[in-house]
Amino acid sequence: MKKTIFCWITLCLLFPSVFAQTSPPAVKEYSNCVTVGVLQGGGSIIGADLEFAVTKRVSFQLGAGFIGFGAGLNYHFKPTLRSSFVSLQYWNQGTGKLFSYNAVGPTFVFRGKKWFTAQLGVGFPISYGPAWNPNVMKTPVILLYSIGAYIPF
Repeated sequence: MKKTIFCWITLCLLFPSVFAQTSPPAVKEYSNCVTVGVLQGGGSIIGADLEFAVTKRVSFQLGAGFIGFGAGLNYHFKPTLRSSFVSLQYWNQGTGKLFSYNAVGPTFVFRGKKWFTAQLGVGFPISYGPAWNPNVMKTPVILLYSIGAYIPF
């Protein structure tokens, strides 16, 4: 009886240590990401950006949407596309007679752990177009912002 109890106690003590030696499952690495939302895709009313990882922290994005397009070079704070980042953006709002302005500038992009994303930055206008309201002063700096959802793949 003492041997049986001793064996059970030994098994109970050793059993958890067998699983302690295994490593946790690896975090899935994503190399691309799609972002959809308001003022995404270079400041489009509704737009989308496609992001491509160049290294673990650097990525490039191209976007377009309803009357606009843009691009960006991104640096992620963590080595994953699911992290927040700073970006050098190019925004082109409008085309043809609906062209408002195009701008280049830095932005900060917040990314939540699952799907939410929001962007805030400043743009320095390169040119203004015919859709720019003549009653609004042509400023040297324009606020760049957007909100949406992202899906890494």
